[in-house]
Amino acid sequence: MLRPEQMSKVSVTGAKRFMDDVIETTHELNLLDVSDYDGSWEGFSQGTPVAGAEEASDKLVTVRSLESILDVDGDDAGPTRIVTDEALEAELAEVRAEVNELDDRRDELRDELRTVQEDIDAVEPFADLGIDLDLLSGYDTLQVAVGEGNRDDVERSLVDADTVDSFEIYEGDDVFAVFAYPADRTNEDALDEALVGTDFSTYEVPESESSPEEYVGELRHRKQQLQSRIATVDDELEEVKIDAAGFLLAAEEQLSIEVQKTEAPLAFATTENAFVAEGWIPTERYTEFASALRDDVGQHVEVEEIERASFNSDGEEVSREQVPSGTGGEPTAADGGSDEPEARADGGSVVTKNDDPPVVQDNPGAVKPFEVLVNAVSRPKYSEFDPSVFVFLTFPVFFGFMIGDLAYGILYTAIGYFLYTRFEDRPAFKSMGGITLFAGGFTMLFGILYGEFLGLHVLGEVIWGGHPPMEKGLSPAGIYWAIGWLVVSVFIGIIHLNIGWILDFFEVAEHHDIKHAVLESGSWLLMMNGLWVWIFSLHYGDAKPAFLFTLFDGSGAAPESSQQYMQAMFELGFNGFPAIVGMVGLGAFFLGLVLLAIADLAEVVEFLNVLVNVLSYARLGAVLLAKAGMALAVNLLVFGAYQYEGEIHFLTSYGPEYAANEYGAEAIMFSGLFHGGAALFLVGIVVLILGHALVLVLGITSAGLQAVRLEYVEFFGKFYEGGGREYEPFGYDRKYTTED
Repeated sequence: MLRPEQMSKVSVTGAKRFMDDVIETTHELNLLDVSDYDGSWEGFSQGTPVAGAEEASDKLVTVRSLESILDVDGDDAGPTRIVTDEALEAELAEVRAEVNELDDRRDELRDELRTVQEDIDAVEPFADLGIDLDLLSGYDTLQVAVGEGNRDDVERSLVDADTVDSFEIYEGDDVFAVFAYPADRTNEDALDEALVGTDFSTYEVPESESSPEEYVGELRHRKQQLQSRIATVDDELEEVKIDAAGFLLAAEEQLSIEVQKTEAPLAFATTENAFVAEGWIPTERYTEFASALRDDVGQHVEVEEIERASFNSDGEEVSREQVPSGTGGEPTAADGGSDEPEARADGGSVVTKNDDPPVVQDNPGAVKPFEVLVNAVSRPKYSEFDPSVFVFLTFPVFFGFMIGDLAYGILYTAIGYFLYTRFEDRPAFKSMGGITLFAGGFTMLFGILYGEFLGLHVLGEVIWGGHPPMEKGLSPAGIYWAIGWLVVSVFIGIIHLNIGWILDFFEVAEHHDIKHAVLESGSWLLMMNGLWVWIFSLHYGDAKPAFLFTLFDGSGAAPESSQQYMQAMFELGFNGFPAIVGMVGLGAFFLGLVLLAIADLAEVVEFLNVLVNVLSYARLGAVLLAKAGMALAVNLLVFGAYQYEGEIHFLTSYGPEYAANEYGAEAIMFSGLFHGGAALFLVGIVVLILGHALVLVLGITSAGLQAVRLEYVEFFGKFYEGGGREYEPFGYDRKYTTED
């Protein structure tokens, strides 16, 4: 659970004439994560694709292009089918011809439609002028310009121009036309020269003898015709999609498998007569792998487990348990008796790329969804602990603690159930559904403990027969709960970070030795625990906040004070560690600091992390109070509330008049929209729905993100790097095809 599945490096050696059989069997097993040969083994070279690889690749490109044109996805698959080479060749040619013809026709229509729309855009400005298009061009001496800009600027420029003898301006709504006689009849650019430097953008005059309105009408009619024809082609393509989608998905799968098989030798080391393939498989499935190859290929291939990857830390000294020669059977000549030098799997290995073992996370079903949160940072290295189980144990608790409301928890659980059950074929969404289910469950649990339903304290009476066992602390009388949750958040941080540094301690001890573990990880454990033991001790107690000693005591008085300070949230009898314990804690802190300096002097500057990182967990209590405050504000607006003896009571059972008579008008905090008449009652319903919907959404964006931040930044930062390689076995999980 904390470690991935153990992986073994295996070597498959055999005569080249049996390579196709080995590829076929290995592909069916879908177990071997093949390591690429890098060409450094003397006498061997990189293999070449099997005949037909290029043709299969070309067909695969064609199929995917057709799927893109038809917008085919997995939902269009239909039943699984057998795809033979003959059917693939014939049906693919037929579908390709039909789709390409329709797609070409659609492209032509779209190009024409685009041209028509451009013409409409060009002519529409001229409709404002009310002048026929043939009157705007074609003159021998009269020069015309149509456009938009600053009319006064244009007119002033024409008046001052020496190149223009006379002119006239006709205005439309947004454009205007300038008709001008040049002073020199031979100067064809007289008007353009006069308009240089003015605020005027010229339009090109379309060639037409009709009025602009008629021309635009003709173009719009043509546009409608083209859109109708395009819709017809789209309908025809949709019909083709319905008929061919299942075949295309099956063909893509079949061709993908064929391309995998034909290109497999590119990762092998080969000679003229022999080949060697290496890769990783789960150790527990080695016997299955070796037996299947021997059953199918017999003694013409040798399968050898050449090394078994051990779990160690960051990989500076990659140590693997060497498997004795012969565990996979007696070595045989790779060339089947030819004169080619023998390639034997005798405990040594061909030099291959990507030689680090891939990672298969080994978590139980309940923990599986939380792998998506871990992998969002990076897949765990093979050599380090997988933190998924700790995220599973802490993230939902953090989330539920911060939101803590039965109604919100029910809604989160419903959302999680929907995602988990409706997205079976989309693992990421299904995993998020599983996470939301757990988060919703703990939100309900804490909601019951807090006695809250949509921020209302109705569960106290219904479930607990009075006050619930815990409160969030928003009322003046319950302020000690608010302070207490911030302290509890600190305790949570201490426990969480201890787990992180303990995991790091074991990793360093595995990779190096106990000495390194004590210096690199034990130092931080001593510093953090020592500092916080001192903080909660009576050593210099008069300089520390008194609530540290009263919140979990029950006596109501700080040890160093005779006055009442704050009521205990939990009567646990704890009023601070003795002063001598605090001094020991302080000593442990300085001892850890010395050990850290011995390990890495540069890290000493970060010694305050043991304080800052723990205080970062106070965000748990802060978000709890913020979300509770938002729900309180919504309910206060909608129902109204009064305050009595420091406690806030919502006006859900009676109106403000009753509360004013019983407790005085000054007790009323707000009368509530529900008690302000029919119109305000309707407004109150809208506020109630939208307000709590906002709190629900912000619960995800704030509580969810803050919980994730604590996992990623504070917890993972102590022991986790990531960077593991995903296990990608040579094979294919069929979805659309079958071989039976």
